[in-house]
Amino acid sequence: EVIGRYRGSFLGLFWAFVNPILMLTIYSFVFGFVLKSRWGQGQLEMDDFALVLFAGLIIFNLFSECVSRAPGLILANVNYVKKVVFPLEILPWVVLGSALFHTAVSMLVLFCFLIFLGHSLTWGMLWLPVIILPFLLVIIGISWFLASVGVFIRDISQVVGLLLTAMLFLSPIFYPLSALPETLRLYLFLNPITFIVEQIRNILIWGGQPDWVFLTLYGVVSWVVAWLGFFWFMKTKKGFADVL
Repeated sequence: EVIGRYRGSFLGLFWAFVNPILMLTIYSFVFGFVLKSRWGQGQLEMDDFALVLFAGLIIFNLFSECVSRAPGLILANVNYVKKVVFPLEILPWVVLGSALFHTAVSMLVLFCFLIFLGHSLTWGMLWLPVIILPFLLVIIGISWFLASVGVFIRDISQVVGLLLTAMLFLSPIFYPLSALPETLRLYLFLNPITFIVEQIRNILIWGGQPDWVFLTLYGVVSWVVAWLGFFWFMKTKKGFADVL
């Protein structure tokens, strides 16, 4: 999946590193130098603001890449449905693995910039996999559900695209939660991206510790979402061949 994406290009797999570096540079220039954006009530340095923004976009891009491709997964692999015995439920895992590779590369770029800009590496950063794991369960659960629905309702891809755009701006990526009235903050936590973005920034940029209470709750919910998505997919996949 990863190699196929870059096969035939001049830089090949090196593009996986060029893209996040280029995007981080652009964010630094546009939001820090041109717009002189503020983060909350404080004034972050230009480069620090770019890191805060980039950290949030890494998480969103992981979610977006998997969820946006999910509705078309089965449609793009019709041969696996009709001609061979193939465990279709692993297809969302393949996409997730590819997205995780790009996320890991972006995280590596983020760490390099953190060190370059003088940020201290803390022990709290070791909790990064613990925070990411329940998020992956949410992603795979939603992907299973959408992969199944996409077989029966072809328009779902368009709906998902609109919802992802809305989620981008309804997540604390371009602004801090503190910029919103307290009555609205609770609703943003219904967005599965919000809590993860906040926790990633907390441990990587602010040097804090995970919120263990909410992380535990998020973990429980993530298992439920993953199980429901898997159950739905396995229940409905028997009808894929009839409509394809």
